[in-house]
Amino acid sequence: MAARTAFRTSNPAFSSKSFGGFVAVDPNAPNAPNAPSASTRTGARAMTIQGTVDKTAILLAITIFAAIWPWRTLFETRDPGTVVPFMLVGALGGFIVAMVTIFKKSWAPVTAPIYAACEGLALGSISAMFEVRYHGIAFQAMALTFGVLAVMLIAYKTRLIKATEGFKLGVIAATGAIALVYLLSMVLGMFGVHMGFMSSSGPLGIGISLVVVFVAALNLVLDFDVVEQGARMGAPKFMEWYGAFGILVTLVWLYLEMLRLLAKLNDRR
Repeated sequence: MAARTAFRTSNPAFSSKSFGGFVAVDPNAPNAPNAPSASTRTGARAMTIQGTVDKTAILLAITIFAAIWPWRTLFETRDPGTVVPFMLVGALGGFIVAMVTIFKKSWAPVTAPIYAACEGLALGSISAMFEVRYHGIAFQAMALTFGVLAVMLIAYKTRLIKATEGFKLGVIAATGAIALVYLLSMVLGMFGVHMGFMSSSGPLGIGISLVVVFVAALNLVLDFDVVEQGARMGAPKFMEWYGAFGILVTLVWLYLEMLRLLAKLNDRR
């Protein structure tokens, strides 16, 4: 039971079932039914942290490369309408591929790069639209996102932030609350009721964005913890791609929230 609760995370890509039977038993027990084989324990076929880092870098590169296409299209045509198809295809395609990846983890070596490409199209379109209105905002958001990633990784590796059970429950609860507020805002918007404070550039709106960015950053700690435990428990090699996919899901959210926050700050000038 303790092994299962150790895998708590608010990232939909990660759950107590993400690493299958590898979380239910002690892999060091030689007679455990799901214990990794000797070849797996030597790293021949097992997931590793370094392998996950490498795959994450590959997915980030794919995302950035794909984002260049709609970005260049908008600044060449100066017509926001030209990137709407990229945004819709990227967002819808990314959602579908993400769902496939979550339910078919063994497909992650193929679906994770596709997801990264779809998100690149969507993020490139959204970033270009923000850039037209707020010059330099896309670079600032990207720099801040990578900066937060580096800071949270260092904080996790040095144990400055520990992924205790209380910490995990707190982050999950906060993330769930944010998801519910966003869902409520979207549903009410369909009926013409708008929660103006969510997009306001006033102190309340900026404060909300800061809280959301902070919670998104803390989710990275949970992602790191899940990947580390998966590698320790001897998860199969394809889980490196799945782990990288899960981290990318959080980074996409963090980047979008950075854009929203910076836009609000620019509106106050």
